[in-house]
Amino acid sequence: MPRKVVAIDKAKDFKTTSKKFLASLKQYKVAFIIIFLFAICSTVFSIVGPKILGNATTEIYNGIIGKLSSSVGINFGKIGKILITLLILYIFSLIFSFIQGIIMTNVSQKYAYNLRKKVEEKINKVPVSYFDKKNNGEVLSLITNDIDIIGQNLNQSATQIITSVVTLIGTLVMMLSINVVITIVVLLMLPVTFIFASKIVGKSQKYFTTQQEYLAKVNGDVEESYGGHMVIKAFNAEEKVFDNFYNDNKVLYQAGWKSNFLSGLMHPVMVFIGNINYVVVAIIGGYFAVLGKITVGNIQSFITYSKNFTNPISQLAQIFSMLQQTIAAAERVFDFIESKEDVERKDAISLKNVKGDVCFNHVKFGYKKDKIVIKDFNCKVKSGQKIAIVGPTGAGKTTIVKLLMRFYHLNGGFISIDGVDIENIKKEDLSKIFGMVLQDAWLFNGTIMDNVRYGMLEASDDKVIEACKLARVDHFIDTLKDGYNMVINEESDNVSLGQKQLLTIARAILLNPKILILDEATSSVDTRTEVLIQEAMDHLMEGRTSFIIAHRLSTIKNADLILVLNDGDVVEQGTHEQLLAKGGFYTDIYNSQFEKIS
Repeated sequence: MPRKVVAIDKAKDFKTTSKKFLASLKQYKVAFIIIFLFAICSTVFSIVGPKILGNATTEIYNGIIGKLSSSVGINFGKIGKILITLLILYIFSLIFSFIQGIIMTNVSQKYAYNLRKKVEEKINKVPVSYFDKKNNGEVLSLITNDIDIIGQNLNQSATQIITSVVTLIGTLVMMLSINVVITIVVLLMLPVTFIFASKIVGKSQKYFTTQQEYLAKVNGDVEESYGGHMVIKAFNAEEKVFDNFYNDNKVLYQAGWKSNFLSGLMHPVMVFIGNINYVVVAIIGGYFAVLGKITVGNIQSFITYSKNFTNPISQLAQIFSMLQQTIAAAERVFDFIESKEDVERKDAISLKNVKGDVCFNHVKFGYKKDKIVIKDFNCKVKSGQKIAIVGPTGAGKTTIVKLLMRFYHLNGGFISIDGVDIENIKKEDLSKIFGMVLQDAWLFNGTIMDNVRYGMLEASDDKVIEACKLARVDHFIDTLKDGYNMVINEESDNVSLGQKQLLTIARAILLNPKILILDEATSSVDTRTEVLIQEAMDHLMEGRTSFIIAHRLSTIKNADLILVLNDGDVVEQGTHEQLLAKGGFYTDIYNSQFEKIS
């Protein structure tokens, strides 16, 4: 069934996010002061221009009238000086505008860069449980769409706010200096302008928030479809996937259309109000000109100012729409940056000279508090022992090793290594204790050499090659054209599943850990390769505490201790022979794998 689409009416906390956003900009305070001063200078020079140009118009008008009434003509010298002065002012305005534009671009890009850096750093600090609730597309959208919107809108809106406010105030002063009565008439149009602006902005706010939310959902849908396209085709789920995308994309389209339509509506409305001002000023100005209370040049200047007076109001309204979009994006980024981290205790210690004794003491855990997976797990493992964990799917086998790695925190009990609670061990040191080969082999875009060296970046090439030989993967690498320098692509689909698993085993061998975790390490290889890997694993596990999760019970016959899990509890434990002798749950699982098909 397609997911139910729920539209979002408004931002979660616009006011609080706005304060956080402004606070995060304090580090650029000096730059903003410079931008503010340069923007003021640029705007003031451009504001003075129309009045000076009006003086030139008045001079031309007086010259024409004078020539008709007497021999005095147009004073081109005076007009030339006025125009040169005007040109100089506009040049200075351009220079100041150019400089403040460069500084503002630098600030906005640095801010976006720092935000991306914080998000990237945060990804490595949030607990694994965070990603159980979010898909990759949503997190990716933070780094791309949301931060891009913040950077672009900050670049445009910060300067425009300054110039619009200065233009508004400066234009008002200039209009008052020309004629107070006409200025009052123009000001009477302001309430109409503000009513239209507030109505448009109020309606567009909720759509900008919804647009950002569903942009992340659509990204998630696309990423999920692209990453799992083979599974989608195999299960003929194209229609279901399309329905999910269609529903999310439909809401995105509607929100995007409405937000952009309402935002775009601002300009024609302001142009219409500006044209009304134009007509009013022309009529009243003409009347005052006839009475001799205002010059022709001043009428021209006033008309220009009246049109300029509505422009900053329109710009401020549009900027406010942009700010809503920016705050909606910033809210999502800040929520991620401020999300709960996997905080390390202040008194955490570095565990040196690890032996490998592990103790599970009344361990209780659930991915959700009301759904406990591991109910009461107890086990003591001595250094160097091979511990096999078996049981049906969903029994909690993989969960046990995730808890051991402290990917999740317990609901009860504790896990200790060499008598020290893992919660009291520094995360960095805890990670170095373990070597892990998971059921889902993970490789990144890079050379084979870099992938194997991932757990120990300082390892030499010779060490990497030696590890690959022990993992029985060197023969495969030697057959490749570029050998160890072959680049594994982004999807890791230019090597087989079995080869990927062999490479991850080589990575674990290179790390030389004190405790080894093998989660279905041979699940993706053929029987012959499994035998070779098993030999390598036996060599690797010598003298190390090893936890082996296996469905194929034939691979764990030589384990020192086998833990049989069912519904989160250890129902049986012992060696392979001891458990078979009991004729219990383990025997049933073992026999089911070797049952003859009649």
